Amino acid sequence: MLGHYLLFNRNCEEALKWYEKAFDTKVTNMQKYGDIPPNSGFPMEENDLNLVLHSRIVIEGVEVMCADSRQTPGVGNNMYISLTTSNDELIKRAWDRLKEGGKVSMELTPSFFARLHGNLQDKFGVNWMFTLE
Repeated sequence: MLGHYLLFNRNCEEALKWYEKAFDTKVTNMQKYGDIPPNSGFPMEENDLNLVLHSRIVIEGVEVMCADSRQTPGVGNNMYISLTTSNDELIKRAWDRLKEGGKVSMELTPSFFARLHGNLQDKFGVNWMFTLE
């Protein structure tokens, strides 16, 4: 599945409530940074625990995923194209190709929520997020 991923400056939950009313829809999934299991290799500051780690909302049949960024997002780094699939070959092939000449932000590695997850910016400046279910 190819989708949209929006990053917010510590106000994702507020934005999602706004979108629910604007589009007469509901958030279908929300996890907070505080939901991350302890000792996951992902250090967490106390004031980040209530931030949105990952959420999903469907607007007119299109899923939009959202999260709070722990760094201030700016123009150009606040949106990702997100590929979520169970196709190992597709993820690995696309990852290897797009990282050529690009910049890896988070290595494609196993995580507590997916077999593999990572993100990068390709050589054209497009931000990509990969999740292998």
